[in-house]
Amino acid sequence: MAQVFHPVMNTIAKASIFGAVFIIAFVAWAAAEWYVSPYFTQVNVPREQPLQFSHEHHVSGLGIDCRYCHSSVEESSFAGIPSTKVCMSCHSQIWTSAPILEPVRASWRTGTPIRWTRVHDLPDYAYFDHSIHVAKGIGCASCHGDVQNMPLTFKTATLHMTWCLDCHRAPEKNIRPRDQVFNMDWHPPLGTTQDQLGRELVKEYGIRDAVTLSNCSICHR
Repeated sequence: MAQVFHPVMNTIAKASIFGAVFIIAFVAWAAAEWYVSPYFTQVNVPREQPLQFSHEHHVSGLGIDCRYCHSSVEESSFAGIPSTKVCMSCHSQIWTSAPILEPVRASWRTGTPIRWTRVHDLPDYAYFDHSIHVAKGIGCASCHGDVQNMPLTFKTATLHMTWCLDCHRAPEKNIRPRDQVFNMDWHPPLGTTQDQLGRELVKEYGIRDAVTLSNCSICHR
């Protein structure tokens, strides 16, 4: 039987297989880079909102405590999105005619809630409870970054599983005194490192060991 393919096709076939390895490796690398890129994670990307609320103005400028707007953060899994009533508790008295606040006044007049864009949005298969983290001394800044200096709010962490596990495996790196959880400027006292203080607080607050905190069922229920 006559040869169907020219002998050179053997070389081409080998080169194709060899090249496919590099193509697959490149695709895998590109996918990994995309997965951690700001385009996918939205880290450091300010989110457009129906009203461009400034944490910098309200927190750093006016000194409003996180709990004034996020009222359920200490007792429920959800931190709470402030209702229009919360906004109007101040803005019925000040800046009553400011054009930028018209969406708030319109919401108040019509009874239609403002549809804020979520900045930190975990997938449904991941369980997260704000109250237990607050009770165990995890400060707002540990997850949300330096919110008090954000004119427009953005994510500072990917919220990927590896990021969560880094803290669960070494909670002492982020634990602070409970009365400092909402203090955006808190730092360990002079002469004490975060690790030293954290290890003490881990024992004091009865925080579980790293193996238990890394169990899948902690976050996936």
